[in-house]
Amino acid sequence: MKMMLEAKGLTRDYVSGGGLFGRAKSVRALHGISFAVEEGKTLAIVGESGCGKSTLARIITLIDPASGGTLTMDGQAVDVSRASPPRDLRRKVQIVFQNPYGSLNPRQKVGDMLMEQLYLNTDHTAEERRAEAYAMLAKVGLKREHFNRYPHMFSGGQRQRLAIARALMVRPKILVLDEPVSALDLSVQAQVLNLLADLQDEFGLTYVFISHDLSVVKYIADTVMVMFKGEVVEYGPREEVFANPQHDYTRMLFAATPRADVESIRARLERKRAA
Repeated sequence: MKMMLEAKGLTRDYVSGGGLFGRAKSVRALHGISFAVEEGKTLAIVGESGCGKSTLARIITLIDPASGGTLTMDGQAVDVSRASPPRDLRRKVQIVFQNPYGSLNPRQKVGDMLMEQLYLNTDHTAEERRAEAYAMLAKVGLKREHFNRYPHMFSGGQRQRLAIARALMVRPKILVLDEPVSALDLSVQAQVLNLLADLQDEFGLTYVFISHDLSVVKYIADTVMVMFKGEVVEYGPREEVFANPQHDYTRMLFAATPRADVESIRARLERKRAA
């Protein structure tokens, strides 16, 4: 299977100011991150806030450069620090953010938002852009009449569908999903996750799925990478990581995850009565 995304020894340093007389200090946010994602598969990145997940996402999406290491995307080496990546490379990777309320322009109609992606990244005519926008709305479960509406007219789940549609307009090969369902109700989460699975099959997408929700990760991931303080502490196939976690931090995450199945609820009630 073809490797769509591969990282070796990625580091990221930030310089903090030392004040008027102090010396600037360098803080390392990522410590030698390495992973590989096959085409059409999903890598889930798990960890608590501040572990470096979002920093890594910014490097993968070509927003920030890495301080060290190598990143290869679809067989092409990436180095944002030396030169701005070409347009065709930027089109290969898109991102869907956590908050569907803040990621969409409230003053822009849905149709204009979708067509703007094609206007900036392709040579399509106005008619072609409109036709593709209508088609993408249908693929994410929305209707033609939504084309001329504003984001505030939609529910949270619908807005996240719009964010996904916008990301897919330029036909990327890699989609970075930064906590895409954490702001949604449980029933809506399931709908969006099923939509993502269907779109992955249809377009052959490669996902980098960032989450702290292990139940979501267990559903969608092929490979799991657990991060702690900027380092990878566990990495492997989903079944192996969930069945036999090797690192103490991974076991702690699993133990802290509430379980909603009937047997677990009964066990908690029995422990509460005994106490």
